[in-house]
Amino acid sequence: MARVFLGLGSNLGDGVANLNHALQLLREFVGDVQAVSDFVTSDPWGYASEHRFTNAVCAVETELQPMQLLDMTQQIERQMGRTHKHAPGESYTDRIIDIDILTYADVRMQNERLTLPHPLIEQRDFVKYPMQDCIKKLSE
Repeated sequence: MARVFLGLGSNLGDGVANLNHALQLLREFVGDVQAVSDFVTSDPWGYASEHRFTNAVCAVETELQPMQLLDMTQQIERQMGRTHKHAPGESYTDRIIDIDILTYADVRMQNERLTLPHPLIEQRDFVKYPMQDCIKKLSE
């Protein structure tokens, strides 16, 4: 079992409902969701849009290996209606759900599909502060 932190974001439709649906699917297909940060609202990062994001971070205990976890989170995104995941160098777009693997236990890795820990945690307040909140909730 490994503890992972996942970043969740949605800026299409009902963001709160979308994040709650994603959390339900994570419980079903990934593992035990042990803590969830408070939901926060943020402006889009890295592109312009009139749609604001609802964001959260959750801690999950999983048996999935990092690449299996990536495949499963992307499958959940597709199941929820996400039709396009941007490739490196492409600009971001509005999305019903985005699930990012922020950390996977103490694993450090980098390949063409996944970098752990996520290299932009410290640059994104909508990830950094919810992650701190999630860690605090784990210790309570």
